[in-house]
Amino acid sequence: MVKVGILGLGAYLPSKKLTNFDLEKMVETSDEWIRTRTGIQERRIAAHEKTSDLAVKAGWQALRDAKIPAEKIDLIIVATISPDSNFPSVACKVQKALKAKKAAAFDVSAACSGYLYAMTTAKQYIQTGFSKRALVIASERITGLIDWKDRDTCVLFGDGAGACVLGAVKSGGITADFLQAFGEQGDLMQVIAQETRSPFHPGKSTYAKLPYVAMKGQELFKIAVNSMADAIEKVIKKAKIKKEDIDCIVPHQANDRIISAVAKKLTIPKEKIFINIDKYGNMSAASIAVALYEAQKTNKIKKGDNVVLVAFGAGLVSAANVITW
Repeated sequence: MVKVGILGLGAYLPSKKLTNFDLEKMVETSDEWIRTRTGIQERRIAAHEKTSDLAVKAGWQALRDAKIPAEKIDLIIVATISPDSNFPSVACKVQKALKAKKAAAFDVSAACSGYLYAMTTAKQYIQTGFSKRALVIASERITGLIDWKDRDTCVLFGDGAGACVLGAVKSGGITADFLQAFGEQGDLMQVIAQETRSPFHPGKSTYAKLPYVAMKGQELFKIAVNSMADAIEKVIKKAKIKKEDIDCIVPHQANDRIISAVAKKLTIPKEKIFINIDKYGNMSAASIAVALYEAQKTNKIKKGDNVVLVAFGAGLVSAANVITW
């Protein structure tokens, strides 16, 4: 079986920042309230950039890091729940911008777990021989789905993109994968549009307000902690390693209290967990992609390390991977 690993990493963050102090002027909240309950201090906002723009910039950086030209990529998968449009896909727009003419391209919708779903999918394509090199991108302009009058959700989210190039490696690589879904609980976090469209009553079509994120935070908290802890335990078992063998955990950056609770539940030192939620908030699929990029670039991950990626998100879905760096 072909070993598949990461050949290069990239990330892109919009320059515009929205701090907790800015939010104090917009809704009834405070910097202290946001920091103590989420760990977030600021987030990035894509004011004039589309999801595909963020994806292209992160993709270019990953290609440069891998030292692989775009024409040698034969598969592009973009994880996103905030595409520019229903179609064409963000992946096809990326393919056009990068001039990756030999690449198949499609999007994956798995919310905050999207990057890991996309990586696991690309890995299968490479292992079966369908592809040689895949560009996997997670890109979100999720602030376009936020009701900025809802203080429970508007403080949580930010925009950004991360990417990796996957290909065959001689040793290490992605040694185990785990994917799971809890569709019966999908209404705990969803995008709602108060809209009526019907081909039988076109004149009566109404559009009351744009789609926006709605979530039941208290219910999600417990499920997120249990699901992420369970995913880690199952994926390291598949990788045939123990908790003590884990050198670094890169989790989805939804809430610092969730991350702390997962560490406590697994009795894993929080020092082994990479956290950057304070700078970017929850970027959905892009959170873990950007965090992995920053963990590697800041030497939190070294050659030979066992790295665990874990995520939980709307759907509901969870995912985990083990990578030997």
